[in-house]
Amino acid sequence: MTKDHKQRWLTALVVTATVSAVSVAVFAQAPPGQPAPVSSQSEAKVTSPSAAKITGPQSPPTPEQVADSLMAHQRYQEAIESYKKAASSADVWNKMGVAYQLMFNLDEAARCYEAAMKLDPKNSIVINNMGTIYVSWKQYSKAEKAYRKALRLDPKSALVQKNLGTVLLAEHKYKKGWQSYQEALALDPNIFERNNAVRVENPASLQERGAMNYYMAKGCVRAGQTDRAIEYLRMALNEGFTSPKKLASDSEFATLRDVPAFQQLLADQRSQ
Repeated sequence: MTKDHKQRWLTALVVTATVSAVSVAVFAQAPPGQPAPVSSQSEAKVTSPSAAKITGPQSPPTPEQVADSLMAHQRYQEAIESYKKAASSADVWNKMGVAYQLMFNLDEAARCYEAAMKLDPKNSIVINNMGTIYVSWKQYSKAEKAYRKALRLDPKSALVQKNLGTVLLAEHKYKKGWQSYQEALALDPNIFERNNAVRVENPASLQERGAMNYYMAKGCVRAGQTDRAIEYLRMALNEGFTSPKKLASDSEFATLRDVPAFQQLLADQRSQ
């Protein structure tokens, strides 16, 4: 496994609601300064397992280590078969769930996360990941409860806080969603910068996507990511959630007003 592949796997895997950055956490660690999960999950952040250490050059790799390597090379089905040989801990069930989720097999992913939670009911990573399943099923109320529970167990998780913000936006609780995004930024100013993770598109209504893009843009502005903010705004405009007039008058985007790309975006929209 190359150093780059290993770092990307250990950091997290992200499952996003289109552009909403709902992150699946795999191995927890303090976010460096994710893409997330997802963070993406995972994207990531919480206190949890680290990758198994190889004991020495003459020791054969364990099934879990083999599976971790296969995951790094996106060989998910093979990784699952190897994880099954080591499925005795919450950590292994969680990683197997992520593999299934990246194959779009949400039912099996949920089964794995539920098995992990039975073994470790206070594992905030697994609870977060179960939340991403609820988001995929559009069971937003259950997702919100899962994220809030994960945050009670790990209040300093920027990733889970961002996930909570995303599901609140999906519930049209825009003010609360934006507050969660701001709290995520306070915990990790780079939380919206995470972009080197595996992404799984999650269908959402046009209104939901527009709202998520709009508030993701606000988060990016706060994080100083001008180019990304403008791209999110372009999508929010195309999805009809906002208008050039509203953008021009929103104080949150005041720092963009002199940016040529932002001016061009507004001009393009007005000419349509």
